[in-house]
Amino acid sequence: MRALILILLSAFALPAFAAIDTYEFTDDAARERFQELTAELRCPKCQNQNLADSNSPIAQDLRREVYRMVEAGDSDQTIVDFMVARYGEFVLYRPRLTGYTWILWYGPFVLLGLGVIVVLILGRRKKLSKAGVQVFDADNSAPNTTAATDHNARLGALLKSTDNSDRAGKQSDQPVNKETP
Repeated sequence: MRALILILLSAFALPAFAAIDTYEFTDDAARERFQELTAELRCPKCQNQNLADSNSPIAQDLRREVYRMVEAGDSDQTIVDFMVARYGEFVLYRPRLTGYTWILWYGPFVLLGLGVIVVLILGRRKKLSKAGVQVFDADNSAPNTTAATDHNARLGALLKSTDNSDRAGKQSDQPVNKETP
């Protein structure tokens, strides 16, 4: 029983022995650069974690590489370019503005603008149709009668025909009273 308990306790204690990366920096500026770069670069394995937060082996290797390059005095741009050349634009949390990524950066604003234009056009059309103004087709050749006007005309005709048939039905359905003086 004691052996089983010891085995279970040691199995749960193994994560406590996990290696923690400790790096000795020459100055505080290098430490700041390292922390900023590892926070800005994405782990290729853990898709929603940066290098600083990921515990995967590839993230540990990349942190060591970033440390080596920071200590060697490479610029931030050189380090980022190295990572992009090795792993692609995926490692950047904020992709660069290129011909391939312009839709990622400006696409939502374009779609929002188109949506506003469509809403304004539809609202104006509805307002004009309620006011009784004739709305023209796209080719501006013939006026397009609005659905509300057509509906009201059909409804009026239907009510008149129903009213006339009700009157005729009431006259024929009523018993003839011959005893009237």
